[in-house]
Amino acid sequence: MPEGKAAAAWQDTSIKYPYQDKAAAGPLSLALEAGERLLLLGPSGCGKSTLLNTLTGLIPGTIPAEVTGEVQLFGEKVKSRPPAEWSRQVAQLFQDADQTLCGMTVADEVAFALENLGLPEGEILQRTAAAIDRVGLEPAFGVRRTMRLSGGEKQLVAMAAALAQGAPLFVADEPTAHLAPRAAERLRALLLEPGRSTSVLIIDHRLDGLIDRVDRVAVMGPDGTLVAQGPPAALFREHGELLARFGIWQPLASLLDAELASANLAASDPPLHLSDVLTHIDRLPPDARRLATGIARAFVGRRVRPAIDAGATLSALKGADCAPLFGPVVLRDVSVELRAGEVLGILGGNGAGKSTLGASLAGLLRLKGGRRSGPPGGMAFQNPENQFVTGSLREEIESATDAILTAPEREQRVATMLRRWRLEGLENSHPYELSQGQKRRLALATLTASGRWPFLVLDEPTAGLDAAGAAAVAAQVANLADIGHGVAVITHDMDFALAVCHRVVLVGEGGLIGEGRPGELMRDHALMARAGLEPPTILPALEWLERVPTC
Repeated sequence: MPEGKAAAAWQDTSIKYPYQDKAAAGPLSLALEAGERLLLLGPSGCGKSTLLNTLTGLIPGTIPAEVTGEVQLFGEKVKSRPPAEWSRQVAQLFQDADQTLCGMTVADEVAFALENLGLPEGEILQRTAAAIDRVGLEPAFGVRRTMRLSGGEKQLVAMAAALAQGAPLFVADEPTAHLAPRAAERLRALLLEPGRSTSVLIIDHRLDGLIDRVDRVAVMGPDGTLVAQGPPAALFREHGELLARFGIWQPLASLLDAELASANLAASDPPLHLSDVLTHIDRLPPDARRLATGIARAFVGRRVRPAIDAGATLSALKGADCAPLFGPVVLRDVSVELRAGEVLGILGGNGAGKSTLGASLAGLLRLKGGRRSGPPGGMAFQNPENQFVTGSLREEIESATDAILTAPEREQRVATMLRRWRLEGLENSHPYELSQGQKRRLALATLTASGRWPFLVLDEPTAGLDAAGAAAVAAQVANLADIGHGVAVITHDMDFALAVCHRVVLVGEGGLIGEGRPGELMRDHALMARAGLEPPTILPALEWLERVPTC
């Protein structure tokens, strides 16, 4: 890399897609310095992924768009080379792993870019094996076909392929969206390990465990322009209200810090970790400590789902052997039930069989053994594109509404669902034109547009969503349970599971290894480790509250 040159830079850049009235991103100016770790935040649909795709010229070279301003890599204009010729300088991990995987074996996928670089065979084999190991996959994993992998496993393989390139600039778009917490932590450590000279530009919504490893945060607003940037802790304190208004994720520490600040009880230095806030409260004078503890107790209480007395069983598996379509049995002798008014969390590591269990519970997969009882349920798939069948958002939602509705009633229902899932103004857009977060919200809108399903199975419903989108999912899940529906939520987000689920099951080792209340199971560190999971971020606050006086 030329000395003194920014690793990447946009100068007065704006991107506009064909047939669109406004820019998808920009105009903005932003630079990533050599060796810097930069986190890019923004609400779903603001153009973050679009901006990243201009870095190597995929936009407009492969994806048609009008790009104004200038984009540079290492001091050189991006448009001076075709996208493929930037592969030695830039390794890019896309939001959807299927965009890069070709259906080969895992080892072939990881080696593919290295072969295109013309590296010696011995070096290719060494780099491939090292990359597979670095992301936590067993060596025997190399012979598996990527088309047979779970969504999280595909993400790991795509990450291994990008890491194997050893490029001086690593660009990652939602690298942990489909990963279990333990795998996500491993990848963050790899990507942002101290002492590496690699420049890193990352988009991610999972902030806890990340912000203390980045140097700077840049924030895009809903209009695709840059609205704030700076060191992480200071940025979240200074611009917290703005981020909340735009529906952008903030760390739990920053959210609690803001509530303490409203009572003039915040620490002088902005926190990076929840433990920093709790330590500060412990050091306050007695009267101030009691008030701050009350604020913290209410803060935690809003993020833990209380127990309920569930109703009748809606769907049950008894001694079930579950297998994916055309695949072998992955779960044996599974017994689980979903009851009316209940939210059941299905938790586990990548490739444990969570999606297979959810689809079996919904009646979408034929069991290899045992039995299932109850009516079929609706299911939101991990890849929302699998649900789209029409050419516009309006048609998608209309086709999902109840047949008995009159035309005016159907029109009103469509408008309600567009508003509920923050999709207003996009009703005439094709579903494939949406961002990943918008696609997920559309899939959930179609699934909840009618009352035909007695229960729903939601597979990773918050993956890739901004804070406002995740809050909408949580509210809808709670509403469905309140009116007597059952909801099964497959998720890697332990804090989301703690906030919405009445009961959880842990999937691992070819079956179920745990079942119970979320707060109880998540405190069992040994059991969580067996399932490839980490405790929720808010757990230290729960344990802290048990130690402090109640008044």
